[in-house]
Amino acid sequence: MFSIEVNKLTKTFGSFIAVNGISFNVNQGEIFGFLGANGAGKSTAIRMLCGILEPTSGDAMVGGYSVMNQPDKVKTEIGYMSQKFSLYNDLTVEENINFFGGVYGLYNHKLEERKKWVLKVAFLEGQQNLLTASLPGGIKQRLALAIAVIHEPKIVFLDEPTGGVDPISRRNFWDLINELSQSGVTVFVTTHYLDEAEFCNTITLINAGSIIASGSSKELKTKYLTNTILEVECDKVISALDILTKQSGIDETSIFGNYIHVNVKNENEGRSLIKKVLTEQNSINISRLDKIVPTLEDVFIYLLEKDDKKNVE
Repeated sequence: MFSIEVNKLTKTFGSFIAVNGISFNVNQGEIFGFLGANGAGKSTAIRMLCGILEPTSGDAMVGGYSVMNQPDKVKTEIGYMSQKFSLYNDLTVEENINFFGGVYGLYNHKLEERKKWVLKVAFLEGQQNLLTASLPGGIKQRLALAIAVIHEPKIVFLDEPTGGVDPISRRNFWDLINELSQSGVTVFVTTHYLDEAEFCNTITLINAGSIIASGSSKELKTKYLTNTILEVECDKVISALDILTKQSGIDETSIFGNYIHVNVKNENEGRSLIKKVLTEQNSINISRLDKIVPTLEDVFIYLLEKDDKKNVE
């Protein structure tokens, strides 16, 4: 059973195509990752799926309702959390809960019942009078997610929810996401952190308004990266990257911290080429050259660069 069914959903602004006829389905209770670079169309797509922005053409069924024809019905079936805005900092924890609970139609006994749940999952029991602005980032984040689902929706949209918080808080936040998923809530999430995308059941990549790949993390790695990935540790990293990028025997290069990832068809030939052009021809010292298991980031970069080249052609 699908919680979300998207069929040729399109949004244009004048001559600019922000979302270009995308189609996909999201299973009930799954964690669905929607990934793309800035400007790829993620937020525009989410705004349409939440019934906030009217599609130019196409449609989507969210919680059984059409975003084109029944946007107000859609809004009653979902929760929403954004990095940009989720809570009022000048209100106390309890005031935020009361306000958003009222917006979602919760009053009296039901509101008090859900308030207790929110305070528990946000680790704020007995601290409801604290000013929201004073909360640590990770706690505020959990509070925002709990409030987003205070009305017990079956679908929740999380638009870049973990920006600006530390890795431990991010991991705790994902523990809460998993709890929601296990209880049957469908979680639709966008994120820039590719390590977080590994927690998603399904990942869909969007670039320039179009979907370019979809599948589980394992499926994406095995389907799209059939070549060998070599990790190079060397000095003069930027110069080395520039040199390797220009080599005809190398498919893709990208920088990962102080290392370079090199995509080659043949491992032995790739090793020989890298040593030749860096060490022998340009006096760059290689301290390590290892074959590695591809990361989701390797897949992401490979697919984006491939799609961008296709669009240019």
